[in-house]
Amino acid sequence: MLKAMIGRKSEKTKNVIERGAVKKFAEALGDASPLFTDEEAGKRSGYGRNIAPVTFPVTFDGGSIPGLDLPDKGLIHGEQKYEYARPLFIGEEVYCWMEVKDYYEKAGNFGRMGFLIVVLYGEADSGELLFSEERVIIINEAARKEMER
Repeated sequence: MLKAMIGRKSEKTKNVIERGAVKKFAEALGDASPLFTDEEAGKRSGYGRNIAPVTFPVTFDGGSIPGLDLPDKGLIHGEQKYEYARPLFIGEEVYCWMEVKDYYEKAGNFGRMGFLIVVLYGEADSGELLFSEERVIIINEAARKEMER
């Protein structure tokens, strides 16, 4: 069903790592690390400035992949994993895009489910790849059937 989407990508979208957004995100996580919010602690750190939490890229706009029209219902968050070249810095511009990496189906107790693997990439304005975030989106049988129509 979604196999034809493998390899498709979105256009790059600019995101800015704003101090206020990082503060709210860290508070929502319950992570009071001064590396995220305290400017003096950031300056004293090995990075010389404040950084964003590891999972902060979930807030980024990665654009939309043409033809990938997922339903509003019947999606389950599966797994997420991150790989970083270096931390993300407050105030930095990050250019993000998404790519469909894989799609497969499995039979389970609740019918046949689809597993869509999408990767979000982020790079600096210099072109340096900063991170990748792999997401597994599980599509339940009802949603899968709806998409086939």
